Amino acid sequence: MAYRLIRSRARRLGKELARSRSTLAVAESCTGGGFSAAITDIPGSSAYFLGGVVAYSNASKTRDLGVAEASIESGGAVSEAVALAMARGARRRFGARIGVGITGIAGPGGGTPEKPVGTVCLGISAGKVRRSHRRRLKGDRETVRRKAVAWALDELLAVLQEMGKGGG
Repeated sequence: MAYRLIRSRARRLGKELARSRSTLAVAESCTGGGFSAAITDIPGSSAYFLGGVVAYSNASKTRDLGVAEASIESGGAVSEAVALAMARGARRRFGARIGVGITGIAGPGGGTPEKPVGTVCLGISAGKVRRSHRRRLKGDRETVRRKAVAWALDELLAVLQEMGKGGG
C-alpha cells in the first residue's frame, strides 16, 4: 500500500473531521504510531487530532488506557473487545469526540492457529457509535502495518459519514 494512498485517505479524513468539528484520539499497538503519523502528516491536523498512545505492552493497555486485565486475559490483547476498550480509553484520556484503537499481530512471529500473523482488530468509539472489527491482513510486517492504517482510516471515514446522517 503506497504512502500516497494513505496520505490521500488521511487528507480526506482530516477534511471530514474539520467539517464536522470532531476531535480524534488514538490508541495503537501493532501500528506503532503509524496511524497517528498518517494523521499528523496532514497540515492543520492539530485542529482535530488531540493525541495518541502507543500501548504496545499489555501493562500499557491497562495502565494508560484503562483496558481491564480481565478483557486481555479472556480474549487476548488482540481481540475486538480490547480494541474497543483501547478506543474508549484514548477518547477518555484526551477528551476527544472519537477514539480509535488498533491492536494486532504484525509478525513475523507471535501468531497462533487462532490468531495468525496479520490478525488485526480495530475499535472505534464515537458518540453512540461503537464499532469493532477483526481482519486478517496478508503481507510482511511492514505491509500488515500499512494495511492496518489504511483500513482504520477507511473505517473512521465510514463512521463519520454515519454520524453525519444522525447516527452519533
